[in-house]
Amino acid sequence: MEFDFKNGEILLINKHVNWTSFDVVKKIRNTISRATGSKKVKVGHAGTLDPLASGLLVICTGKYTKRINEFQNQDKEYTGTLYIGATTPSFDGETETDQRFATSHIDENLLKQTAKLFEGDQLQIPPSFSAININGMRAYHKARNKEKFDLPPRRIHIQSFEITRIEMPVVGFKISCSKGTYIRSLARDYGTALDSGAYLTSLTRTRIGSFFLADAISVEEFEFQIRSLEGL
Repeated sequence: MEFDFKNGEILLINKHVNWTSFDVVKKIRNTISRATGSKKVKVGHAGTLDPLASGLLVICTGKYTKRINEFQNQDKEYTGTLYIGATTPSFDGETETDQRFATSHIDENLLKQTAKLFEGDQLQIPPSFSAININGMRAYHKARNKEKFDLPPRRIHIQSFEITRIEMPVVGFKISCSKGTYIRSLARDYGTALDSGAYLTSLTRTRIGSFFLADAISVEEFEFQIRSLEGL
């Protein structure tokens, strides 16, 4: 296997939980710099994953960084789990539970029927704990400082929302959706639609367009490949 990082490579990386997308880019960039002896090779990713999410990151190098928007605009697929009957300020496990709700009225039929209601075009309000830029500051900084602010809704499209496992209060799902969809916001809205509450407990991105997690490697595997090629 040979790489041409300057002219452009597309690397499929399986991001670990608790890594930021920038952590992955930085690690890949440093690995390439050591192997090539050059710090001028561009490296970027096509679509951010939250630190608590795992799965597919499409990393572009060199001239292929010009194609990042092309890849970012493609549909995404995710699998994960929801906790039904409670909410958190961040809509996931980053923050502590702030409210609890009744779940005795929720059965398999309601869970599956409610998921189907979210398929199609819709407006979605992003989570306040997000990387959206507000007057030069990331939204999550304001949220952590308990500042009050509003984020405008965004138009998204959900091709499919399938409930794959039910072990109340934990529910598994598989979602195919457009660029810009926040699964954490979907968890919040899904809980509300159930006349209860919900938050995201795990998330894995399994596909971006025609790129699949099954074909991805870890950062450690990429480093090993480069060391093997360079005799390091």
